[in-house]
Amino acid sequence: MSQVPPSVTATANAPEREKLFNDIGDSVEDDQPVTVIESLCMNCFENGESRIMLTLIPHFREIILMCFECPHCGFKNNEIQTGSAVREKGSIHTCSIKSKTHSLAIFEHNSAATQRGVLTTVEGLVSKSIEGLSAMQPARLIQDEALHKGVQTVIDTLQIYLESPGDHPFTIEINDPAGNSYIENMCAPQKDPQISIKEFERTAVQNEELGLQPAPENEELDDDLLKEVHIFHGNCSRCNAPSDTRMHLMDIPHFKEVVIMATDCELCGYKSNEVKAGGAISSHGKRITLNIKELDDLNRDILKSETCGLEIPEIELHLTTGTLGGRFTTVEGLLAQVYDEIKKTASPFASGDSGQEQRKQAFEAFLAKLQKAIKVEIPYTLILDDPLGNSYLQNIYAPDPDPDMTIETYERDYEQNEAFGLNDLVLENYGENKDV
Repeated sequence: MSQVPPSVTATANAPEREKLFNDIGDSVEDDQPVTVIESLCMNCFENGESRIMLTLIPHFREIILMCFECPHCGFKNNEIQTGSAVREKGSIHTCSIKSKTHSLAIFEHNSAATQRGVLTTVEGLVSKSIEGLSAMQPARLIQDEALHKGVQTVIDTLQIYLESPGDHPFTIEINDPAGNSYIENMCAPQKDPQISIKEFERTAVQNEELGLQPAPENEELDDDLLKEVHIFHGNCSRCNAPSDTRMHLMDIPHFKEVVIMATDCELCGYKSNEVKAGGAISSHGKRITLNIKELDDLNRDILKSETCGLEIPEIELHLTTGTLGGRFTTVEGLLAQVYDEIKKTASPFASGDSGQEQRKQAFEAFLAKLQKAIKVEIPYTLILDDPLGNSYLQNIYAPDPDPDMTIETYERDYEQNEAFGLNDLVLENYGENKDV
């Protein structure tokens, strides 16, 4: 993209800046194309000529220079607009003026619908302010003498600033809700100590004035779902007393969204929690294998869906699909839950005949091996096999591969699809092939 012509940034001479707009088509190079459009002159209502050029202010952004000239009445006009989108935040530019050299700056001011964009210097901006305030002074003198005196005081003060900024330093502040204004940094690429820039969030009124639409309601709803905990009233499945179920939608990094549900009965103390994966059904199954060698491996987050099976070959542990339901916890927490559930199952064998006694001893021996696995007294392999691919095991090296973990995807067989009811799903050309 082309740069702003040197005559804009290197001089405060108004005639030269005027010449930039009037002769914009003749002074630009080949890489600065100018668009010429026939336009209606609002002064004499004859056809004039508008010239438009897209250029770039160094250290800022693209702008659009526009100039109009009517050959019939001689009317001329120029304007500048930003060539980029409205910024996410508004900006306040503050500049301390202490010398005429620092007045060689550029403003691109387009923060209100009633103000046109202008490319000028600090000197030009102050001069234009004086000119604008002076235009209505004769009328103010007749209508309101006090107002006339107040405005004249402002004009005289601006005139002093314009003539001797070194003796009378002052500060210029531009508040632009669109964030499209600019003051030249005279120390670029270093920071200019006399310029400060602050950003701010626009109000709803300012967004409306800029023609910006409010955020869609569905996006706000999605944000609420990710932040809030929703409560559903129901009855306890154990004592049938009124109890609440809490639901929270959570986004797991490098995985997907999951729904966490928890039920707590205040009367009987029954507690239950469950995790369900969100989103569509995966086209492939997933098998995750983790080599556990130290206690730190037990701190990994794990999401075991209700369709996931779990296996530890070294201790002959094998949990089929659906066992324990959905769980979002750590590896240590999951193994502790497995231990508690198996220990409850072993309690009926506490007494009985010799066959039951042997089974009891086998369970106790198995629980001892599981306890060693929980304490990582032996190295072992944890395998998660989920035909629907809705399970997750934290990669502590993310986004790099985990040397102790492997993830495999596989095609589900017919029996697995049949168990989940996927063979009967028809998503494409539904209704076209019907048995007669």
